[in-house]
Amino acid sequence: MAACLLSGTLVNSAQANSIYKCVKDNKVVFSQTICPKEFSQHKIEYELGITTETDSDKREKKLDPMQTALLSKQTISKEKLLQLLNGELYRLNQELSYFDILKSSELQKIERKRYWEKKNKSDSEYLTEIEELNTYFDDLIDNNQATINLLKTQKMQIEAEPTPEDK
Repeated sequence: MAACLLSGTLVNSAQANSIYKCVKDNKVVFSQTICPKEFSQHKIEYELGITTETDSDKREKKLDPMQTALLSKQTISKEKLLQLLNGELYRLNQELSYFDILKSSELQKIERKRYWEKKNKSDSEYLTEIEELNTYFDDLIDNNQATINLLKTQKMQIEAEPTPEDK
């Protein structure tokens, strides 16, 4: 169940500067979205290398500032747009680090399981688990990197556009 929760929640990256620690029956799962109702929740926020954990069983819904501005038909200045893009690029790069940590942790779990079940490293079940894990995280990392590359391209295009004062 924990693996399903983890795999389902890692894909949504709308709140990647916040990680939720979901606890149920002494089992802990980390998620990038709010925890299901049956879990108690701690919110872990990181920004500029500072991590803060708060008990946050109160559910919340965050709004993306760019989406809010676009839906309300507001114009976004070039500076504000670049600031939002830089923030998203920073968040996606942090997410890449988070994926590395999660992958390492999951690999350790599989290795411990193999050890305690006294299986060889050539055991087909063990190798399948490792391959599935690597494929899962490689897909997440590739998707994240593709998004980063797309945002960098967009940022370069925006920076290259002349401002109204330049015309």
